[in-house]
Amino acid sequence: HYTCGGVLIDRAARTDIAGLYAVGETSHTGLHGANRLASNSLLECVVYAQAAAQDILQRSPPPLPELPQWDESRVTDADEEIVISHNWDELRRFMWDYVGIVRTNKRLARARSRIGLLAREIDEYYANFRVTNDLIELRNLVLSADLIVRSAQRRRESRGLHFSRDYPQLLPQARNTILRPPLRTRRG
Repeated sequence: HYTCGGVLIDRAARTDIAGLYAVGETSHTGLHGANRLASNSLLECVVYAQAAAQDILQRSPPPLPELPQWDESRVTDADEEIVISHNWDELRRFMWDYVGIVRTNKRLARARSRIGLLAREIDEYYANFRVTNDLIELRNLVLSADLIVRSAQRRRESRGLHFSRDYPQLLPQARNTILRPPLRTRRG
């Protein structure tokens, strides 16, 4: 219920990023409004997944980029795997509490602050420890959470099931909120 789609796609489930497709709760097809309830998009998900699969099969795979070899000489195995697990739980908890269906500017600011702290901890892990699947997934979750919170902070209205106590009114025209994740470079 919390994201209810947002990545704009075409009829083949393509996004504006070459090779990236979105279906289901992630996508915005235009078939459902902002107040879509659970399970209403199941058939839509099946139809767009099939369209995406057909489109992918018709295209030649893009060439893989040249990536430098990973230098593991400067990193070690993390001796605190519990930190990643704890951060994952913390992210889930504060997103539920602060960025749920009923929102306030204060709650969103608190969530954004916590996201910043988690992002810095993740950067520290990337710099000092061997990268694991759990760390990559946590990084992606934090990045997604940041985009959700920044988008919610830009919206000055209540629309669909996203209610803001600070902006309870519905504006006459829906406003697009287009955000891109910040470019991040690895410090060497």
